[in-house]
Amino acid sequence: KMSKVSEVMTKADIKPKSMHRAKIWSDDVENLYRFQQAGYRDEVEYKQVKQVDEVECWPETGFVKKLQRRDNTFYYYNRQRECEDKDVPKVKVYLY
Repeated sequence: KMSKVSEVMTKADIKPKSMHRAKIWSDDVENLYRFQQAGYRDEVEYKQVKQVDEVECWPETGFVKKLQRRDNTFYYYNRQRECEDKDVPKVKVYLY
């Protein structure tokens, strides 16, 4: 079974239908926070821009471990939560 991201990735240059801001922290919000810190909308846009199939994640938590920005510098992330409660409303959640 394909993940939702993989299903979306089968369609070239798919654009989100809507966006809302996160209200509470979750694992998904944590990963979106990391993608947005690195300059991407979400995992879908990252995979399209960087032409990669997989994103490196921490096996213990499933959080994104490393991302390459558009200027080719890298962001490295910790195993534990980095998105603080005050940052949660800044996270944009896109719906496809």
